[in-house]
Amino acid sequence: MNTVDLEEIGAGFSNESIGSQQVFRAVLEALSRPGLPVALTHDAEVPPQGHASSAALLLALLDPDCQLWLSPSLLASTAPTWLRFHTGCVVVDDPSVANFLWFHQDDALIDFSQFSLGTESYPDHSATVVVDMAEQPETASRRPALLLAGPGIKDQIELALDGLKDESFETLLNGIKANRLSFPRGVDVLLTKPTQITGLARTTFLLTEQGVKPCM
Repeated sequence: MNTVDLEEIGAGFSNESIGSQQVFRAVLEALSRPGLPVALTHDAEVPPQGHASSAALLLALLDPDCQLWLSPSLLASTAPTWLRFHTGCVVVDDPSVANFLWFHQDDALIDFSQFSLGTESYPDHSATVVVDMAEQPETASRRPALLLAGPGIKDQIELALDGLKDESFETLLNGIKANRLSFPRGVDVLLTKPTQITGLARTTFLLTEQGVKPCM
Protein backbone atom coordinates (compact mmCIF):
# COMPACT_ATOMS: atom_id res chain seq x y z
CA MET A 1 0.00 0.00 0.00
CA ASN A 2 1.32 3.44 -0.92
CA THR A 3 1.77 5.82 1.97
CA VAL A 4 1.34 9.57 1.78
CA ASP A 5 3.59 12.01 3.58
CA LEU A 6 1.12 14.51 5.03
CA GLU A 7 3.83 17.16 5.15
CA GLU A 8 3.99 17.07 1.35
CA ILE A 9 0.27 17.78 0.92
CA GLY A 10 -0.45 21.48 0.52
CA ALA A 11 -2.88 23.10 2.92
CA GLY A 12 -6.50 23.88 2.08
CA PHE A 13 -8.14 27.21 2.81
CA SER A 14 -6.72 28.94 5.89
CA ASN A 15 -10.33 29.37 7.02
CA GLU A 16 -12.37 26.53 5.54
CA SER A 17 -15.76 28.18 5.98
CA ILE A 18 -14.82 31.62 4.66
CA GLY A 19 -12.65 30.24 1.87
CA SER A 20 -15.34 27.85 0.65
CA GLN A 21 -18.05 30.53 0.77
CA GLN A 22 -15.89 32.94 -1.21
CA VAL A 23 -15.22 30.40 -3.94
CA PHE A 24 -18.83 29.19 -3.96
CA ARG A 25 -20.04 32.76 -4.55
CA ALA A 26 -17.67 33.07 -7.51
CA VAL A 27 -18.99 29.83 -9.01
CA LEU A 28 -22.60 30.94 -8.59
CA GLU A 29 -21.82 34.27 -10.23
CA ALA A 30 -20.08 32.56 -13.14
CA LEU A 31 -23.02 30.22 -13.81
CA SER A 32 -25.65 32.93 -13.35
CA ARG A 33 -23.81 35.25 -15.78
CA PRO A 34 -22.63 32.85 -18.50
CA GLY A 35 -19.77 33.97 -20.71
CA LEU A 36 -18.43 36.60 -18.31
CA PRO A 37 -15.11 35.83 -16.57
CA VAL A 38 -15.22 35.98 -12.78
CA ALA A 39 -12.12 36.44 -10.64
CA LEU A 40 -11.51 33.62 -8.19
CA THR A 41 -9.27 34.38 -5.23
CA HIS A 42 -8.23 31.96 -2.50
CA ASP A 43 -5.32 31.11 -0.21
CA ALA A 44 -5.19 27.33 -0.60
CA GLU A 45 -1.87 25.63 -1.34
CA VAL A 46 -3.08 23.94 -4.51
CA PRO A 47 -1.21 21.22 -6.42
CA PRO A 48 1.14 22.45 -9.17
CA GLN A 49 -0.72 20.49 -11.85
CA GLY A 50 -3.83 22.04 -13.39
CA HIS A 51 -5.12 25.55 -12.86
CA ALA A 52 -5.19 26.88 -9.31
CA SER A 53 -8.73 28.18 -9.83
CA SER A 54 -9.94 24.68 -10.78
CA ALA A 55 -8.36 23.09 -7.73
CA ALA A 56 -9.80 25.77 -5.45
CA LEU A 57 -13.34 25.48 -6.78
CA LEU A 58 -13.26 21.70 -6.41
CA LEU A 59 -11.88 22.11 -2.90
CA ALA A 60 -14.94 24.24 -2.11
CA LEU A 61 -17.55 22.08 -3.85
CA LEU A 62 -16.47 18.49 -3.19
CA ASP A 63 -17.41 16.46 -0.10
CA PRO A 64 -17.33 12.75 0.89
CA ASP A 65 -20.56 12.08 -1.03
CA CYS A 66 -19.07 13.37 -4.31
CA GLN A 67 -17.47 11.28 -7.04
CA LEU A 68 -14.71 12.96 -9.05
CA TRP A 69 -13.28 11.98 -12.44
CA LEU A 70 -9.91 13.36 -13.52
CA SER A 71 -8.39 13.49 -17.00
CA PRO A 72 -5.19 11.44 -17.47
CA SER A 73 -2.67 14.23 -16.81
CA LEU A 74 -4.40 15.14 -13.54
CA LEU A 75 -4.97 11.54 -12.46
CA ALA A 76 -1.22 10.93 -12.72
CA SER A 77 -0.43 14.00 -10.62
CA THR A 78 -0.70 14.92 -6.93
CA ALA A 79 -4.14 16.48 -7.50
CA PRO A 80 -6.23 13.39 -6.57
CA THR A 81 -4.33 12.89 -3.31
CA TRP A 82 -4.73 16.55 -2.38
CA LEU A 83 -8.45 16.58 -3.14
CA ARG A 84 -9.16 13.27 -1.42
CA PHE A 85 -7.29 14.39 1.68
CA HIS A 86 -9.06 17.73 2.00
CA THR A 87 -12.58 16.83 0.82
CA GLY A 88 -12.99 13.08 1.33
CA CYS A 89 -14.24 12.75 -2.27
CA VAL A 90 -14.09 9.47 -4.19
CA VAL A 91 -12.02 9.42 -7.40
CA VAL A 92 -13.69 7.24 -10.04
CA ASP A 93 -12.65 5.75 -13.39
CA ASP A 94 -16.08 5.99 -15.04
CA PRO A 95 -17.00 9.53 -16.17
CA SER A 96 -20.70 8.63 -16.35
CA VAL A 97 -21.01 8.28 -12.57
CA ALA A 98 -18.99 11.36 -11.62
CA ASN A 99 -20.57 14.43 -10.04
CA PHE A 100 -17.56 16.51 -11.07
CA LEU A 101 -15.03 16.10 -13.86
CA TRP A 102 -11.76 18.04 -14.24
CA PHE A 103 -9.90 18.24 -17.54
CA HIS A 104 -6.28 19.36 -17.82
CA GLN A 105 -5.50 21.78 -20.65
CA ASP A 106 -3.33 19.13 -22.38
CA ASP A 107 -6.06 16.48 -22.31
CA ALA A 108 -8.93 16.26 -24.79
CA LEU A 109 -12.45 16.98 -23.60
CA ILE A 110 -14.71 13.95 -24.04
CA ASP A 111 -18.23 13.85 -25.47
CA PHE A 112 -20.96 15.13 -23.16
CA SER A 113 -22.96 11.93 -23.74
CA GLN A 114 -20.46 10.18 -21.44
CA PHE A 115 -21.39 12.44 -18.50
CA SER A 116 -24.25 12.17 -16.05
CA LEU A 117 -27.01 14.38 -17.48
CA GLY A 118 -29.47 14.02 -14.61
CA THR A 119 -33.08 12.98 -15.13
CA GLU A 120 -36.31 14.76 -16.01
CA SER A 121 -37.36 14.51 -12.35
CA TYR A 122 -33.92 15.33 -10.93
CA PRO A 123 -32.01 17.44 -13.46
CA ASP A 124 -29.80 18.71 -10.61
CA HIS A 125 -28.28 15.21 -10.38
CA SER A 126 -26.08 16.00 -13.36
CA ALA A 127 -22.35 16.55 -13.65
CA THR A 128 -20.35 19.75 -13.45
CA VAL A 129 -17.43 19.81 -15.88
CA VAL A 130 -14.31 21.86 -15.09
CA VAL A 131 -12.08 22.56 -18.10
CA ASP A 132 -8.65 24.21 -17.88
CA MET A 133 -7.89 26.56 -20.78
CA ALA A 134 -4.34 27.39 -21.82
CA GLU A 135 -3.09 30.97 -21.71
CA GLN A 136 -2.57 32.12 -25.29
CA PRO A 137 0.20 34.58 -26.27
CA GLU A 138 -0.92 37.80 -27.93
CA THR A 139 0.70 36.69 -31.19
CA ALA A 140 -1.26 33.43 -31.35
CA SER A 141 -3.83 32.96 -34.10
CA ARG A 142 -7.40 33.50 -32.94
CA ARG A 143 -10.50 31.53 -33.83
CA PRO A 144 -13.86 33.36 -34.06
CA ALA A 145 -15.57 33.92 -30.72
CA LEU A 146 -18.74 32.04 -29.87
CA LEU A 147 -21.95 34.04 -29.84
CA LEU A 148 -24.00 33.02 -26.81
CA ALA A 149 -27.46 33.80 -25.45
CA GLY A 150 -29.76 32.51 -22.74
CA PRO A 151 -30.73 33.25 -19.13
CA GLY A 152 -28.27 35.56 -17.39
CA ILE A 153 -27.08 37.06 -20.68
CA LYS A 154 -28.38 40.45 -21.80
CA ASP A 155 -29.17 40.03 -25.50
CA GLN A 156 -26.00 38.14 -26.46
CA ILE A 157 -22.34 37.82 -25.54
CA GLU A 158 -19.15 36.81 -27.32
CA LEU A 159 -16.83 34.26 -25.72
CA ALA A 160 -13.32 33.59 -27.03
CA LEU A 161 -12.08 30.04 -26.52
CA ASP A 162 -8.58 30.24 -27.98
CA GLY A 163 -7.22 28.40 -24.96
CA LEU A 164 -8.88 25.14 -26.04
CA LYS A 165 -7.35 22.70 -28.47
CA ASP A 166 -9.30 22.23 -31.70
CA GLU A 167 -10.62 18.81 -30.69
CA SER A 168 -11.84 20.07 -27.31
CA PHE A 169 -13.33 23.18 -28.92
CA GLU A 170 -15.46 21.09 -31.28
CA THR A 171 -16.49 18.78 -28.44
CA LEU A 172 -17.58 21.77 -26.37
CA LEU A 173 -19.64 23.18 -29.25
CA ASN A 174 -21.41 19.85 -29.68
CA GLY A 175 -21.94 19.66 -25.92
CA ILE A 176 -23.60 23.08 -25.77
CA LYS A 177 -25.93 22.03 -28.58
CA ALA A 178 -26.69 18.72 -26.84
CA ASN A 179 -27.51 20.60 -23.62
CA ARG A 180 -30.03 22.67 -25.53
CA LEU A 181 -31.76 19.58 -26.90
CA SER A 182 -31.86 17.66 -23.62
CA PHE A 183 -32.90 20.53 -21.28
CA PRO A 184 -33.69 20.44 -18.34
CA ARG A 185 -31.14 17.64 -18.35
CA GLY A 186 -27.56 18.51 -19.25
CA VAL A 187 -24.26 19.53 -17.69
CA ASP A 188 -22.88 22.81 -16.41
CA VAL A 189 -19.38 23.78 -17.57
CA LEU A 190 -16.78 25.92 -15.82
CA LEU A 191 -13.97 27.10 -18.09
CA THR A 192 -10.93 28.13 -16.09
CA LYS A 193 -7.76 30.13 -16.32
CA PRO A 194 -5.31 30.34 -13.41
CA THR A 195 -7.15 33.11 -11.54
CA GLN A 196 -10.60 33.24 -13.12
CA ILE A 197 -13.55 31.11 -14.15
CA THR A 198 -16.23 31.43 -16.82
CA GLY A 199 -19.51 29.56 -16.59
CA LEU A 200 -21.57 27.93 -19.32
CA ALA A 201 -24.83 26.90 -17.72
CA ARG A 202 -26.92 24.19 -19.36
CA THR A 203 -29.41 26.95 -20.32
CA THR A 204 -26.79 28.73 -22.46
CA PHE A 205 -27.14 28.29 -26.22
CA LEU A 206 -25.29 29.20 -29.39
CA LEU A 207 -26.58 31.79 -31.82
CA THR A 208 -26.16 31.78 -35.57
CA GLU A 209 -23.82 34.34 -37.10
CA GLN A 210 -26.83 36.61 -37.55
CA GLY A 211 -27.68 36.21 -33.88
CA VAL A 212 -31.36 35.56 -34.52
CA LYS A 213 -31.97 31.96 -33.54
CA PRO A 214 -30.35 29.18 -31.55
CA CYS A 215 -28.14 26.64 -33.29
CA MET A 216 -29.64 23.18 -32.81
